[in-house]
Amino acid sequence: MSFTKPRELPVAVDVMGGDHAPEAIVAGALIAAEQGIPLVLVGDEAVVRPLLGKRRDIPLVHASEQVEMGDKPTETLRRKPSSSMRKTIGLVKDEKACAAVSCGNSGALVVTAHMDLKTLTGLERPAIATVLPRADGGQLVLLDAGANVDCRPEMLATFATLGSALAEALGVKTPKVGLLSIGAEDGKGNAQVRAALPLLRALPLNVVGNVEPSAALAGECDVLVCDGFMGNVLIKSAEGAVETVMQLMRQEIRRNPSARFGAFLLSGALRRFRKRVAWDAHGGGMLLGVNGVVVVGHGRANPVAVAAAIRLAWVAHDEALIGRVVRAL
Repeated sequence: MSFTKPRELPVAVDVMGGDHAPEAIVAGALIAAEQGIPLVLVGDEAVVRPLLGKRRDIPLVHASEQVEMGDKPTETLRRKPSSSMRKTIGLVKDEKACAAVSCGNSGALVVTAHMDLKTLTGLERPAIATVLPRADGGQLVLLDAGANVDCRPEMLATFATLGSALAEALGVKTPKVGLLSIGAEDGKGNAQVRAALPLLRALPLNVVGNVEPSAALAGECDVLVCDGFMGNVLIKSAEGAVETVMQLMRQEIRRNPSARFGAFLLSGALRRFRKRVAWDAHGGGMLLGVNGVVVVGHGRANPVAVAAAIRLAWVAHDEALIGRVVRAL
């Protein structure tokens, strides 16, 4: 499938961000480029240029600094003003790129985007939204996935609006919005959840109330709202559960010849299953609430995950996601 459109702005990619940068990032970018997505790469030219091989046609913006995974987010703007991350965001700010992708320090990426792109009018803080597969075949938009560890109830209400706008952009009509809790009853949850639920219900959204994680993944809602701490824990728990299930399946398949023969017969189904649930198939999260499309990729991204993150950024731009969010707010 080709995504190319005439005279489209490219997706800016921070090549130096991530545990396996720059090799995995460049490899993923090359996959996306083969699919027709226009790109501009940002990183140390001496390091990145040899990795591009024959693809001399992909623009490269030199960046002399890079944000490390252990850097303190609030200090990166002052200490590393010429980092590849900030230059990637800068290309979106200067309207030289339609979206930004980075698999680097997520905290630093949120701070940089917040400061340089600014938040949308009426919004206090942006949130990271990620899309998870549901048991009923649908998709669950979860936010916040890690941008705001501590949230006031009013912030959760804003996240509900952001998540609903993203779900609509993904094709869901009148998305069902749920609030993450330990029970469906109104009185369940901590003080934050109990205070936030009336605020969500006062919004012009299809709010279904409190939703447990298992119910949300089964299809109870299209949007699941929570603070960044709980959202990040839930996502990492789900990723760990998937990897555990895959590993246990491999162990059982290797246990005897009949199991290996059965696995051979089911190989196509197993591949499709992994593609639906594996973390690297979904690209990462959208930073919703800033004046630009920003995708927060996985820190341990491999080439498949990088290509998926770039596709997510391109589709978000193509679906005019920011305009939808502005209208929703």
